[in-house]
Amino acid sequence: MNGIDLHTHSDFSDGELSPDQLLALAQQQHIHTLALTDHDTLSGYYKVQSIAHRYHLHLISGVELSVSWQRLNQKKCVPIHVLALNMSDFDPIEAILDTQKKLRAQRGILICQKLMPIVEFDLLHEVRMMVEGHDDRITRNHIAQVLLQHTVVTRKQQAFDRFLGQGKRAYVAFEGIELAQAIENIRQCGGVAVLAHPTKYALSATLTRELIQDFARLGGHAIELPSAHEPPAMRHMIDFMIERHGLKVSIGSDFHGTSTPWVTLGQTPVPKPNQTGIWENF
Repeated sequence: MNGIDLHTHSDFSDGELSPDQLLALAQQQHIHTLALTDHDTLSGYYKVQSIAHRYHLHLISGVELSVSWQRLNQKKCVPIHVLALNMSDFDPIEAILDTQKKLRAQRGILICQKLMPIVEFDLLHEVRMMVEGHDDRITRNHIAQVLLQHTVVTRKQQAFDRFLGQGKRAYVAFEGIELAQAIENIRQCGGVAVLAHPTKYALSATLTRELIQDFARLGGHAIELPSAHEPPAMRHMIDFMIERHGLKVSIGSDFHGTSTPWVTLGQTPVPKPNQTGIWENF
């Protein structure tokens, strides 16, 4: 571990820990630079930004934006995630986040409504209890947790495999803002745009390279390196594209909590000697 983790989640989105608990765990893990990057909300960051010094942390402002990427001359949009890091002005992005939150709330409710005839209990009520009545905080992870508690499934991943994954009975797509708009908005905030987990969008190698090319063309700053759990060929491809397009790198665990024990807070990939970390500018 190198003490830097620029991709984490709290219970303000689909993480298990409160922002305070996340910071305490980061201190235990000897992390000195941390970004809290909840999905489409800065609320968790706002909660702890003034107390991060108590944990001897450099807390980086962050949010994971739900973004739609549309290939040139193609109608179909691909949902991807872009991290906005180290912002100095939050006003430009808050307007977008307000819209994103409304869309996220509508999506969560619709998923629950699709599931209720299948599971035959008031799923939405229980999911709302988990997020303290804030519909914009509902994620598929919360829904999966309720299904697990009722033994509709035996593990969370099974909920995605049977109901929540793309093409399944209760799947509802989330079409966020366009990639160009996301990058421009992050720039207006004085932040940096990072393409999150580029190898996890079920895209072919060709389309992954095309995505990175578009991201660079539109002014994106950095690519998040694949985890050590992924095949070496994936890392080689990402390294090649980073060098080809003159991009910087970001490192993050995408930590959510104990339900994914193979993901450890602070356990991040190691950059190559010729790669420049985006955190060097923070």
